[in-house]
Amino acid sequence: MGRAYTAFEAEDWPLAGELLATAAPSLTGEMAAATWFDAALAYKFARDWPRAYETGKIAVTHVRRGAEEPAFWNLGTVATILGDWATARDCWDGYGLSVPPGSGPINEDFGPTCVRLRDVGEVVWALRLCPTRARVISVPFDPSRRFGEVVVHDGAPNGERTTGDLTVPVFDELVLAEESPLATLSVLVNADQPADLHDLQVAFSRRSLGIEILASRVDLCTCCSESSIRQESRDYANEQRLFLGATQDDARTLLEEWAGAAPTARTWANLHPA
Repeated sequence: MGRAYTAFEAEDWPLAGELLATAAPSLTGEMAAATWFDAALAYKFARDWPRAYETGKIAVTHVRRGAEEPAFWNLGTVATILGDWATARDCWDGYGLSVPPGSGPINEDFGPTCVRLRDVGEVVWALRLCPTRARVISVPFDPSRRFGEVVVHDGAPNGERTTGDLTVPVFDELVLAEESPLATLSVLVNADQPADLHDLQVAFSRRSLGIEILASRVDLCTCCSESSIRQESRDYANEQRLFLGATQDDARTLLEEWAGAAPTARTWANLHPA
C-alpha cells in the first residue's frame, strides 16, 4: 500500500490505480472502501475511463446510499463520460440528489457555473445541465473552443468567480462531450456610447447567441485563476473588437439591425471567422 500511495502522491495515476486496484480485494471495511475509491479516482485522473468505471462500480458497493458519498459522484461522472445514463442517474440518486425521472441524459437547469477549459486553461461561464455536464454560454477567447459546447466537468471546485451578488464555483473540464456548430466570429464595431454596445449585447442574448468584448479579457496566472476572483462590470464604447458565437447570417442580420437603428452612432465592419 505504501508504494501505491507514493505513486498517488507523485501523481503517477496509472501506476497508483493499478496498485490500489490490486490491493483492494484483500481489504475489508473502511479500508476497502477507501482503497477502491482511491483506485477509481486515480484511474479517473489518468483518464482511463473504462478502469475508472470498473473500480468505481465496486467502490460504491462499499458505501451507504443517500449519504453524499463521493464514490457515487466519481462513478456518476465517469458513467456520464461513457454515456451510461442509467448508471449515472443511479449514482446521483445514490449520492443523495433529487433527479428528474426518465432515461438518457439529464438536461435540466442546474444553474450557472464556471468551467476551466482543458488544455487552454481559460475560464468560461456555463449553464449546468446535470450534476456534471454544462453548456458553455460565453464565447471563449481561444477560438479553438466554441460557444454552445457541452463539457463534462470534475466535481471538486477549483476556484470561484463572483459577479454582482452571484458567486459560483469553477470546475475543471474533463472532456468535451458535445461540439458546437457555431464557430467563433470576429467583428469590429464602433459605438458612440456604452448603451449602444449594450443594445447589441441584448440583441444577441435574446437570440441565445454569444457575444464577448475582447477588451474585457483578463489573463491570470494559475494560482490566481484557482482562487476567488470578482469580475467587475465595465462600460465599453468607441471602437471595440468583438467575438461572436453565431452563424454568419445571424450575426450579419443582428449587426445590420443594430447599426440601422442609430446609423450615426453605430457602425460595424470586417465580420470574419476568428
